[in-house]
Amino acid sequence: MPQNRTKATPKAAKKTGLHAVSPLAPKRFAKLPPLEGVVLAAGEAGVRYKNRTDVMLAIFEPGTKVAGVFTKSKAASAPVDWCKACLPHGTARALVVNSGNANAFTGRAGLKGAGDVAVAAASVTGCGADEVYMASTGVIGEPLPAEKITAVLGDLKAKAHPNRWREAAEAIMTTDTYPKLAKATAKIGGKPVQINGIAKGSGMIAPDMATMLSFVVTDANLPAKVLQQLLSEGVKPSFNSITVDSDTSTSDTLLLFATGKAGNKPVRSATDPALRDFKKKLDAVLLDLALQVVRDGEGAGKLITITVQGAEDDAAAKKVALSIANSPLVKTAVAGNDANWGRVVMAVGKSGEAADRDRLKIWFGKELVAEKGERAPGYNEAKATKEVSKLEVEITVDLRLGKGKAKVWTCDLTHGYIDINGSYRS
Repeated sequence: MPQNRTKATPKAAKKTGLHAVSPLAPKRFAKLPPLEGVVLAAGEAGVRYKNRTDVMLAIFEPGTKVAGVFTKSKAASAPVDWCKACLPHGTARALVVNSGNANAFTGRAGLKGAGDVAVAAASVTGCGADEVYMASTGVIGEPLPAEKITAVLGDLKAKAHPNRWREAAEAIMTTDTYPKLAKATAKIGGKPVQINGIAKGSGMIAPDMATMLSFVVTDANLPAKVLQQLLSEGVKPSFNSITVDSDTSTSDTLLLFATGKAGNKPVRSATDPALRDFKKKLDAVLLDLALQVVRDGEGAGKLITITVQGAEDDAAAKKVALSIANSPLVKTAVAGNDANWGRVVMAVGKSGEAADRDRLKIWFGKELVAEKGERAPGYNEAKATKEVSKLEVEITVDLRLGKGKAKVWTCDLTHGYIDINGSYRS
């Protein structure tokens, strides 16, 4: 992936009045290039926050295709329901995203608010309301002040520009401490295509499809059906393999847009060999964004990579990995630099998947800490502690029962998580 990045600074955190930028933040932010067929803008609507941007508008050229994956929550937000209803058309002309209010669990008023925003955006951009996609993030259960959003759409269209990716990413932040951006260049049939992506997410992260919000745009010429298959497959090892706090958001939305301006020859199947490089690069962008979300976990001080191998199958391996990743005991032990491998044993045992105590092996980094039903003979407490004291911690489990494997990412659990969520609405 290209490494053209701008230096990361505490600017975004200061702008939102939140905590300092996460110690796990990228050293540099990706500098996303203009992408033909889309312009963006961000502005202040005062949805909930003051003196900061909280609405972004993206306008797409006619013919833009779209695919999406959404939360499986039974209490999904009104914007999620709106997008799911529009998706069968497969075309998009605009995207409106607000922060500060999730427009979730807001009843008929929430649906009306979503519709009002879509109609207003359609009027401003000259398209049908069913070609307007939207997302909202923030407090659940409070009516959306849709009139504040619709009031700024005209100004946003007037200042929309191809170089507004960073501003768009900042406008959709809530408790995030930095904007999340990623990019890649790929080839389809020898023709270069660009992929740009932004995301937001910090807490309420245990995606059952994607992350809280993420939007990826490519100039590739691809039909909606192909985009959908690529996206549905791409979230499995990326957004669906991360967790911060085990809570699935009501607003999880990941949309993939293709403007078609790259001029590559049409591709009708997701399995076409011509898409091999594009799929690889798209997957890389999705994983990059997903890991940035984990690195910005609320109160996080460490990134934890959990690898499970030797399970009965891949699904079993992932369930075990998530059991470890979501364990408050494992996460707090890592936060406290405590090489307490017994907590990993506990998490494996409670997963419900097949495990044999006497076959199980556990590593912290390169240090084997447990095997054959007990502490490893060569266990070294100092070395194990050193491994869990790093900013990036690796935990590996071998069940030694089969060929199933999985990898998931999480962060530690610190008092900072309580500080943020104990005063979220204050």
